[in-house]
Amino acid sequence: MVQENFTLAIEILGTIAFAMSGSFAAMQKRLDPFGVLIIAFVTSVGGGTIRDLLLGVPIFWMHDMVICSVIFVTCIVSMIFKSLEKKFKVTLFIFDSFGLGLFTIVGIQKGMNADLHPLICITLGTITGCFGGITRDILLNRIPLIFRKEIYATACIVGGGIFLMLVKYTALSYAFVQISTIFLIVAIRTLSIKYQWQIPKFYGVDNNSEM
Repeated sequence: MVQENFTLAIEILGTIAFAMSGSFAAMQKRLDPFGVLIIAFVTSVGGGTIRDLLLGVPIFWMHDMVICSVIFVTCIVSMIFKSLEKKFKVTLFIFDSFGLGLFTIVGIQKGMNADLHPLICITLGTITGCFGGITRDILLNRIPLIFRKEIYATACIVGGGIFLMLVKYTALSYAFVQISTIFLIVAIRTLSIKYQWQIPKFYGVDNNSEM
């Protein structure tokens, strides 16, 4: 029961983090309050919705008004907080990073509960962590972070792999492993931005340059 409550707390915190991330991203684009609410909502539930569809289970937010209420309240708070917040970019990064870490763990645990292969669990964790942000960026007409040079999905994969190894091969408490892995994912994101870590990208031939 304690473990279930702790996992629920992680899911709610992740929902708050991504709702904040979506709200601030929408306000950057000067959307109206309804638009801000929609972006906050899809950012919070996008990844989890795809995960549940892949697992063939009921979509979590359609049977849990607590999650919907959390998103709504968080969105209202973010719009009020907006008048005091000047550093949108930093705020967006903080909430997006913590949402990424929190939801990655939630997705992995869903896969573990379904007795799936560890690689599939990591995939589900990455989908849960990333696809809400992808949907947000597409709706806001931005190139999604996962497709840019920033370390994003890689942080989920590395953190997810370490999470599974710690659970399987150590005697550390489950709660400690959850928390430490979340902060590891946040740390990877933060350090990648600070030190400009990048994944190599492909460069195509510009035919126009030869004319």
